[in-house]
Amino acid sequence: MGLRRGIYKSPAQLRAMVEPGQITAAMLEAVRALIVPGTTTLQLDAAAAAVVKSRGALSNFQMVRGYRHTICVSVNDEVVHGIPGARVLAPGDIVSVDAGAEYRGWNGDSAITVVVPDPTRPELVAAREELSRVTEGSLWAGIAALATAKHLGEVGGAVQDFIEASGHGYGILRDYVGHGIGRRMHESPSVFNYRVPAPGPEVKPGLAVAIEPMVVGGSDETVVGDDDWTVSTVDGTDGSHWEHSVAVHDGGIWVLTAPDGGAAGLAPFGITPVPLT
Repeated sequence: MGLRRGIYKSPAQLRAMVEPGQITAAMLEAVRALIVPGTTTLQLDAAAAAVVKSRGALSNFQMVRGYRHTICVSVNDEVVHGIPGARVLAPGDIVSVDAGAEYRGWNGDSAITVVVPDPTRPELVAAREELSRVTEGSLWAGIAALATAKHLGEVGGAVQDFIEASGHGYGILRDYVGHGIGRRMHESPSVFNYRVPAPGPEVKPGLAVAIEPMVVGGSDETVVGDDDWTVSTVDGTDGSHWEHSVAVHDGGIWVLTAPDGGAAGLAPFGITPVPLT
């Protein structure tokens, strides 16, 4: 049998992506439990690193040239690519964590956003939780669209429509988008979080993509910090980042980085994920 080339993967290759996806999910679950006041972002990184090591995997983030940490942690006006360090999480912070694992040459990539409770500022917490809710909802809208789409561009349209339907006037980052995933964490094709003129590649069995809306409370204009990594909003509004790696196969779709394959997230859209066999 000849080697499968291009952006589409064989059934066996998709199956090989299940374990790195589940390791990535376990990393984020370990980190989520520590997103409380007084935790440093470096402690979050250590928790993720412990999971990676215990599962016999590698941090694919550390394979990115110049990046030494296991995860990215972005707080408040930071949207993506924040570097773990001495920063202490405070009540009310909105915290986005991006994680990825490589296992036996295959990759997983996923992100969550968590708002630290703060009983003294209920309005701030509510606003940040709403930003996170809409961002996560737009992710699932995009994944649901993938289940029926003819072309990948339909995913971006679904993400944008969900965000705009919230009526909040949120911005969607244009300079940072989702991507294919497989032997490398970042592969072709690009997965836009907004409507684009080109239809994009055909959605068919073998496609594996990381869908990752990055949504902000105001303008989508961003700046990269002095550390050459951290992406923050220019206007100082909050950011939220949610991401899953998803496989399209003969039976349907399967969310590789969700413990339940995406069943709970897809249920409101009437989509039932089908396990890879």
